[in-house]
Amino acid sequence: MLATGGVSQVEGAGGSGLSNWATITGYGSSDSYGATAFHTRAKLNDFDLEVTGAAIGAGNRVEISYARQTFDTGDTGPKLGLRQGYKFHQDIVGAKVRVAGDLVFDQDSLMPQIAVGAQFKKSANGDLVKALGASSHSGVDFYATATKLMLDKNLLLSASLRGTKANQLGLLGFGGPNQDGYSAQFEGSAAYMLSRDLVVGADYRTKPDNLAFAAEGDAKVAFVAWFPNKSLSLTAAAVDMGEIALQGRQTGFYGSVQLGF
Repeated sequence: MLATGGVSQVEGAGGSGLSNWATITGYGSSDSYGATAFHTRAKLNDFDLEVTGAAIGAGNRVEISYARQTFDTGDTGPKLGLRQGYKFHQDIVGAKVRVAGDLVFDQDSLMPQIAVGAQFKKSANGDLVKALGASSHSGVDFYATATKLMLDKNLLLSASLRGTKANQLGLLGFGGPNQDGYSAQFEGSAAYMLSRDLVVGADYRTKPDNLAFAAEGDAKVAFVAWFPNKSLSLTAAAVDMGEIALQGRQTGFYGSVQLGF
């Protein structure tokens, strides 16, 4: 079925723009493979974010993903004491395992599909993020996700609990003066199928506030995704990433293209 694998989440996993889903990327069945590649670009008030990555799903059971994030400070760089157009980079390697339930076939019960996963994140700007107050330039997020598809209502609901130390998804390092240990954060997503190939929805994601020099706000997205076929999806969204690096609330738009099978 179209759209059952979701699109590519900002850290490379299968899901929606901000939130992990319990789905396994691609359209592989229990005895086959699926794979995706994607590129996402977000334009905010004072910053740009680009993400490129790929994922493979095996046996509708295991997902392995990779994403490279580039956060461009543009004209805001000098306001932060950085050079014009300074860029933060982060590499993310993820693994997800479906542990229970079936998104499509469990229609006669309330049982959701459940998955657990981890994402190893490493900033390429180690010295700078530590100077900003981060305790480390690398870290691991752990999460558990439950996703329920109700075909009779054309509705998908998903909720995740994430254990993380990441500052601004990890782009500004991990941990800090306010909080150096793991904290539990929520990711929620709702998607409505207008037709078999067109989906609208929204994400909400809480984030820790570890750094003393700047507050960090929750993130929100409203999106529309088009699935013309199983090999292509296009997503457009309005995004609110909350406060970032003393520059106030960062809102804007993003677009994403995903290729897969």
